[in-house]
Amino acid sequence: MSAEDVRTIPMQQDAAPPRPRRQVILIRPEVMTLLLLLIAFVAASLLSPFFLDANYILDSFTYYAEFSLVALVLTMVIISGEIDLSAAAMMSLSACLFAVAYQAGVPMPLCIAISLASGLAMGLFNGLLVIGLQLPSIIVTIGTLIMFRGFAQVIAGDKSISKFPDWFVGVNYRDVLGLPVPVVIFIVAAIILGLLQGTTIFGRQIYQIGTNEVAARHAGIRTKSIKLGLFVMMGFAASIAGLLTASRLASVRYDLGLGGELQMVLMAMLGGTYIFGGRGTILGTFLAAWLLVIIATGMTVANIQANVQLTVMGLLLIVSIIATNAIYSRTQR
Repeated sequence: MSAEDVRTIPMQQDAAPPRPRRQVILIRPEVMTLLLLLIAFVAASLLSPFFLDANYILDSFTYYAEFSLVALVLTMVIISGEIDLSAAAMMSLSACLFAVAYQAGVPMPLCIAISLASGLAMGLFNGLLVIGLQLPSIIVTIGTLIMFRGFAQVIAGDKSISKFPDWFVGVNYRDVLGLPVPVVIFIVAAIILGLLQGTTIFGRQIYQIGTNEVAARHAGIRTKSIKLGLFVMMGFAASIAGLLTASRLASVRYDLGLGGELQMVLMAMLGGTYIFGGRGTILGTFLAAWLLVIIATGMTVANIQANVQLTVMGLLLIVSIIATNAIYSRTQR
C-alpha cells in the first residue's frame, strides 16, 4: 500500500455518509410550511364551514395579494444578504403620486406610468444608499420608510383621494379563468421569480452573494449590480402593489399599506428564508402567503381582536426565525 493510499484512509472513514433523500426533503423549511398550511386549513374549517369553499379562500386572499406580491421579491433581497423594510411606504407614496396626478387632470395611462416610475426611483434610491455608501440596509430602509410615508402625507394630505374611472376600480372583483386578478398576478409572479431564482445563473449568483459576498466578488460576480437590481425590483413591485391596493379600495390615503412590513417579512420567514441570507425559496414564500391568509382569516372568523392578531403575527415571526435557524443548523451537521 502506498503512502498516498494510507493518507486517504482516515479521510474516507471520517466522511459522513450522505443523508437519505427522504430525510433531506422532510427537513426542508418548505415542507414545514406546507404541513402548517394543512393544519391551519383544517383548524380554520372547524371554525367556519366557509373555509371549505374555494371561492371564499380566493376572495380572502385578495386582501393580502399586494403584500404577498412584494414578499416574493423581498425573499430574493433577503437571500442576497440584505433587507428592505420600506416596501409598504413605497406602496403608499407611489399610490399617492398616482392619485394626485389623476386629480390634476393627467391622463390615466400617464398616471400609472408616474406611479411605476416612482417605484423604480425609490428602489434605486434605497439601493444607492445601501450599495453605494455601504450602509446597513435595515437602517437605511427604516429611514426611507419614515421618509416615503412622510412624503405621501405631504402630497395627499389627511383626506382620501377617490373618484377613479370605473374600469380601474374593483380589480379584486374581476376574474381570469375563475381566479381573481390579484391572485392570478401573484401566481404568475411566483412562477416567473421561481424560475428566475432556481434555473438561471442570476438566481444562483444571488445565493452565492448571500452565502459569502466576498467570495462571490472574487469569483467575478457583479455583487453591487445584482443587489442594486434587487432593490429596484422591490420598488417596482411595491408600485404595482400600490396600484392594486388603490383599485381594490377605490381610494388612496397616505397610510395605505400601513404595517405591511410585518406581513411581508413574516411571509418570507415562514417560507424558510434565512434572515442572514444565502437560503430560501420563492416556493416557500408562496406557501407562507397562503398560510398567513388562512391564519389571519381564521382569527377574524373566530372574532379575535385585531391587537391579539397582531400579537400572534409577531409570535409567528419569532417562531419562524427560530425554526428556520434550527433547520439550517441541522442540515450543516
